[in-house]
Amino acid sequence: MNLSSLRVFFFDLDGVLSVGKENPRYLGGRELIMKIRSQGKRALLLTNDSTHTREEIHLNLSKLGIKLEVEEILTSSYLTSDYLTKRFGKTTFFLVGEQGLLRELEIAGHSPTEKHPQVVVVGFDRQLSYDKLDRAMRYLRNGAALIGSYGGAVYMSDRGPALSAGPIIKALEYASGRKAIMIGKPSPRMFQWALRRVREKSARAVMIGDQIETDLAGARKARVHTILVLTGVENRDTIRNSELKPEMVIETVDELMNYL
Repeated sequence: MNLSSLRVFFFDLDGVLSVGKENPRYLGGRELIMKIRSQGKRALLLTNDSTHTREEIHLNLSKLGIKLEVEEILTSSYLTSDYLTKRFGKTTFFLVGEQGLLRELEIAGHSPTEKHPQVVVVGFDRQLSYDKLDRAMRYLRNGAALIGSYGGAVYMSDRGPALSAGPIIKALEYASGRKAIMIGKPSPRMFQWALRRVREKSARAVMIGDQIETDLAGARKARVHTILVLTGVENRDTIRNSELKPEMVIETVDELMNYL
């Protein structure tokens, strides 16, 4: 990977730029993103966050001094709502997820219902209950499509790696016998959407993330270059034990300043 030839830098959020969902703590990226822009290159945020809307993430980043426009932020929630519009038009859904995902779906014109929803949408859900899972399973068995906002097993919380949306989706797949359509990382959809947005080839883009399972796996499927930071889920041992290797490993995201 020749860093000087890269034109687009995709950043993950949790474990890379910040950590913590409700009161994010800054990890890095302020000066780096400004330097990328000063060289005429592009910086975009590609996050599996389904807890917040793009506007809420933009506000949180602004408070941390990270300057990204709303249009440069792509979340699994936003991409899920966009996918539903393109696949089903304005549709009805049952949600296993939180308010950010609900708001993005409603902004796109989709309607929540508990009477024969066309799709079951699943994201990160800290209010998950047996009743909610059971209802979702019944809708799926009655013909609803299963849409997974993203498939990660864990995310980097302010207490360390914490359970994420992937296990919830796996439980519903197992109970319903239906296969989820996956939208966010590690699906390549997010990378492909972002590349179309900036009109750039995958060979000139790099993903800077903290997880092998989501950030690196999705980037590899989309033929995007990979950089792993050690401020999140992974460490030297997990990298050593993984079959999928990043092209570059750095301690913190700001270490990239030395290579640009």
